Amino acid sequence: MRLLFVLRKLIPWLLVFVVVALAWKFLLTPVKNFLNPEKEPTVEVTHNTILTKIEEMGKLELVRFNFKDVVEYKKEVSKFLPDSKVALIVGGEAVGCIDLQQVQASDLQFIGDSVLHVSLPAPEICYYRIDHTQSKVFGKENTYFQDADLVDEGYKYAEENVKQAALNSGILQQTSVNAEKILKPMLENMTGRRVYLMPRQTITPPPVPKKR
Repeated sequence: MRLLFVLRKLIPWLLVFVVVALAWKFLLTPVKNFLNPEKEPTVEVTHNTILTKIEEMGKLELVRFNFKDVVEYKKEVSKFLPDSKVALIVGGEAVGCIDLQQVQASDLQFIGDSVLHVSLPAPEICYYRIDHTQSKVFGKENTYFQDADLVDEGYKYAEENVKQAALNSGILQQTSVNAEKILKPMLENMTGRRVYLMPRQTITPPPVPKKR
């Protein structure tokens, strides 16, 4: 009888304990998930890619010139105000190539069974550009809230200077030298002939005499 009396007293407390434990579990789980999210957030990305143009690539890149330049770009704002000025450290590159799409059948001359003459189009600069990962602005003066425009103008000026610097440094000559190093053994292995590379001869028309 005493055991039944004790159990009768404990059962309500046990029920209360079970209810509190379950409630604590269900309430604590959302709080844990909120404070310590383990699941990655859902990300939804929509693509709408449109093919706008297809280009044939026939330019063989043969040399790359890398440049480092310090550019001070100054611009007059007004005769009453000091000039605006930005200073840039600029990294740039220019790539020399030969456009193989311009090679025609008439540019290949097979002589006997052992020689091949190839007339190549003139070397050119494929592209030149600023490498913004290697560039930075290190000085600005009197920009009058035109910082972005001045920096953009400074980079455009520097980009044109990269092209001119590449030409002055002999990028076209080096492109021709590298064409000899790369194309000649490649063509000799393909044809089994001795290959001679030469620049394509461009014939300029004679000047038209002036009318008297």
